[in-house]
Amino acid sequence: MRIAVASDHAGFDLKQVIVAHLRARLGESQVLDLGPPDAGRVDYPEYAARLARAVVGGQAELGVVVCGSGIGVSIAANKVPGARAALCHDDYTARMARAHNDAQILCLGSRVVGESVALSAVDAFLSASFEGGRHADRVALISALDREAR
Repeated sequence: MRIAVASDHAGFDLKQVIVAHLRARLGESQVLDLGPPDAGRVDYPEYAARLARAVVGGQAELGVVVCGSGIGVSIAANKVPGARAALCHDDYTARMARAHNDAQILCLGSRVVGESVALSAVDAFLSASFEGGRHADRVALISALDREAR
């Protein structure tokens, strides 16, 4: 499973921790670090969209994107048609994002969650799978909104 990771400057340090964690867990080649390369100021919509396009385009199966609150990257990532990005604050919300919403992108706030909570959420997100059933009908309705927006 290939995982894309990105952040803005506020999320850079946590992104680095997540990338190292994922590379140790999955292997170097399974983690696509989409930047930024350092903690210099960048605009979160660019990195969130880059990550969402990589996931929707098939370069990665799932993605993790981090900014200060997680809110900006979640809004930006969800503007990419086909992306389902979920702002999560713990392992429960991360697991439910996958199981009930078939989210492909986990959004985290570096100023909201600490490293251990973030890594627990990442692991829960990667370990969970979509339950389908009644949830599939709801995800289909979300996908219809993407088509409507085009």
